[in-house]
Amino acid sequence: MRPWGAPEGLVCHVIAIEAGTGLVLVDSGLGLADMAAPGRRFGPARFFVRPAFRSEESAIRQVESLGFVAEDVTDIILTHFDADHVGGLADFPQARVHLTTTEADAALAPRTLIERERYMPAQRAHGPHLVRHEPGDGDGWRGFAAAKELTEIGEGIVLISLPGHTRGHAAIAVDTDNGWLLHAGDAFYHHTQVDGGGQAPKSLLAMERLIAADWAKVIGNHQRLAEMWHQATEDLLIVNAHDPSLLRRAQERNRA
Repeated sequence: MRPWGAPEGLVCHVIAIEAGTGLVLVDSGLGLADMAAPGRRFGPARFFVRPAFRSEESAIRQVESLGFVAEDVTDIILTHFDADHVGGLADFPQARVHLTTTEADAALAPRTLIERERYMPAQRAHGPHLVRHEPGDGDGWRGFAAAKELTEIGEGIVLISLPGHTRGHAAIAVDTDNGWLLHAGDAFYHHTQVDGGGQAPKSLLAMERLIAADWAKVIGNHQRLAEMWHQATEDLLIVNAHDPSLLRRAQERNRA
């Protein structure tokens, strides 16, 4: 995506995990159907974030480039239900879609104007099989009290409640061969918000503030993730959904 005032642009970072049950995705990015009907599936926000809608960058095409087919994707875990995270769901109609109960409630029964604008009905018109989770029933993860290991998918995949950006936003931690990978979704937009290495583009900060469900919780998430960033050892890599530099960092580590 290419929002005004963000020279590097934004990515839609999808993680693929080979689990015991099949291939698991964290988020689904923009999908093929979005490219055919951007107005109905993305809404007015497309005029600000300006999605490129390149089919070769969709999750389905990326999965195929790795030698898999759509049917190999058995489960998709969502950080939240915004259009740029769920657009690819329709490309994997057989997959179970895991999310927090609060986020499912928000998407299906929006309460506020922002929620009505962000949760596009067309994104769930194919009838996805939603699997609701209560992270508060879990055992916690690295200081996050509301966390639940999704053992029905595989060991070492943890759904962490991290509301603020949306009512039921979550982060997903994955135990990989190279340590833990924490996909923080939209809990922060730009690496400078957690690494302290400069200033995020003002346009991204304005967008983050405008669409936040709870701004105080967003700020709290920034602070908690910044602490983790500076305390992190080699066994933890933090990424988010949209920062291209964090995507490159993760790709380099994956190749190492």
